[in-house]
Amino acid sequence: MSKIIVIGSCGQIGTELVLALRSIYGNEAVFAADLKDECPTILANGPYLKMDILDREAVRSFIIEEKIDEVYLLAALLSATAEKNPDFAWKLNMEGLFTILDLAKEGHVKKVFWPSSIAVFGPTTPTDLTPQHTVMEPSTVYGISKQAGERWCEYYFNKFGVDVRSIRYPGLISYKSLPGGGTTDYAVDIFYKAKSHGNFTCFLKEDTALPMMFMDDAIRATIELMQAPVEKIKIRSAYNLAGCSFTPAALATSIKKHLPDFSISYEPDFRQAIADSWPNSIDDSYAQNEWGWKALFDTDAMVNEMLEHVKV
Repeated sequence: MSKIIVIGSCGQIGTELVLALRSIYGNEAVFAADLKDECPTILANGPYLKMDILDREAVRSFIIEEKIDEVYLLAALLSATAEKNPDFAWKLNMEGLFTILDLAKEGHVKKVFWPSSIAVFGPTTPTDLTPQHTVMEPSTVYGISKQAGERWCEYYFNKFGVDVRSIRYPGLISYKSLPGGGTTDYAVDIFYKAKSHGNFTCFLKEDTALPMMFMDDAIRATIELMQAPVEKIKIRSAYNLAGCSFTPAALATSIKKHLPDFSISYEPDFRQAIADSWPNSIDDSYAQNEWGWKALFDTDAMVNEMLEHVKV
């Protein structure tokens, strides 16, 4: 039986990924690991351990002793948070990756998932239907670390045969876990404010279009990528992935179909500059053609799910 560990399991992606993996491989086969001392209730159906990805020797010892086959490395500082603490963001985002890639290079781990992001793109990147292969000049610490990580993943595959796989996630929207400091977080918070207060103040301009994805699609894409036969994985940096693209104004309009009295106002802050450096929409044809990716949720379908499930 394969053993899997999700490092950074208490974050927005990690929580739902652990639950999805346990539903496939069994509760005991999937270890959840994070900095929290206690296991969150939602992850209590399987093994949990406190783990600091920067404690290289402790991470190595656990993975080697437990004979872990697959590592999902999600521990990172996200875009807006990373801008406030750039030195630590670089350290966390890069050193953790090297620890896991080295374990795979040495043969202790068979397969690695490491998430990239649309943050790898920058203000010189084509903004509409951003292609898989294009100019990448990121202007944020997060984006720089993700671009560097992509290059290292590809290098470890080419040089050492490490089976590492990655996705450039767009903004992710979920009702099961709260976001962790990203520039696209408004698209989650807006639902809580819409239901609790009937209004929302957005930190981005009304016409700021960004690529987004409902979490169910993101989790499914991650697992489908990892389950795909090795010969289908042609890109070892990171695959573009698209769900739906919208502006804050368009999202508000979709919400008003359900909550007619909802109102939105705009007070752009430092996150506007980050958003302005990112694409409006993504071309994910490589993922579609090579391992069969297809998004299921458009904007209205995502809004339906969020408003139905968000509790305030």
